[in-house]
Amino acid sequence: MQRVRLGRSSLDVTRLGLGTAPLGGLFEPVSDGDAEATIAAAWARGVRFYDTAPLYGFGLAEQRLGAFLRTQPRESYVISTKVGRLLRPDAATEEDPHYKGVPPLRPRFDYSYDGVMRSVEESLVRLGLDRVDVLLVHDPDDHYDEAVSGAFRALQRLRDDGSVKAIGAGMNQSEMLMRFAEAVPVDCFLLAGRYTLLDQGALTTLLPLCQRQNVGIMLGGIYNSGILANPYGKAKFNYEDADAALVARARALDELCKQHGTELKAAAIQFCLAHPAITVAMQGARNAEEAAENIAMAQAPIPAAFWQALRASHLVDARAPLPGDAP
Repeated sequence: MQRVRLGRSSLDVTRLGLGTAPLGGLFEPVSDGDAEATIAAAWARGVRFYDTAPLYGFGLAEQRLGAFLRTQPRESYVISTKVGRLLRPDAATEEDPHYKGVPPLRPRFDYSYDGVMRSVEESLVRLGLDRVDVLLVHDPDDHYDEAVSGAFRALQRLRDDGSVKAIGAGMNQSEMLMRFAEAVPVDCFLLAGRYTLLDQGALTTLLPLCQRQNVGIMLGGIYNSGILANPYGKAKFNYEDADAALVARARALDELCKQHGTELKAAAIQFCLAHPAITVAMQGARNAEEAAENIAMAQAPIPAAFWQALRASHLVDARAPLPGDAP
């Protein structure tokens, strides 16, 4: 699997990564056995970049990922986790709307310098590792000032002393990431859901800025929470039920794929990878079969006629680079 450099750091990563939110029970519970099999399936197919966070399953995803990675040579993979939420005991009985089958912990926002340092220490304990490679400030949508004065100051110290190799932020929006790119010496961003076959919101703003500043983009939410994996039934977009207009566009994209003998998942992942700003694309999976299918979709042949028809259809921004475009 092709390896590329991540932003200004010295990290070489595989272009496909495994995102672990599903392994934390996103939308439905996942067993320890299925989680291990999922990671093993990705590993067997060459994936060496793994992204996690305390939020994912309230610690479950980090624990499960660490249990597998501890059995592999430390220099053979790259791992990213996040800061900004501390997990604390919570006796509340109401079920979380997103994560199922999780421990009795709940995340509390903390973007302070000390809070970030505690978050890193606690993540390392859950992972059972002595270090991570990439640290990202997680979803500081309502905490910009504290993120700059606290969280990023802590991350810069950790990068300066060699504890981590790359720092940045992970968000579901591009506007604040642009502000961080101008205010903080970041290496990379994890952008979730804002550059997909269904949503090219970052195309003319964040992506060119990151190219100019040599900031790597790790892309998540490629299927927009599931609607681009299956636009039928109870389709999700941005972790919520998709509205009718989005469902209609997703189904139109699916129909165009079928006309050319192509899978919607394959078009979704390969569309993302065609943009030169995208360093690595994260694909989530909750079992070994999904992990294997995602990787196969990234490598499936798609006829040039499909991409030509896609551009002519006006279903995507005409300025978006497509596979086969001249560099």
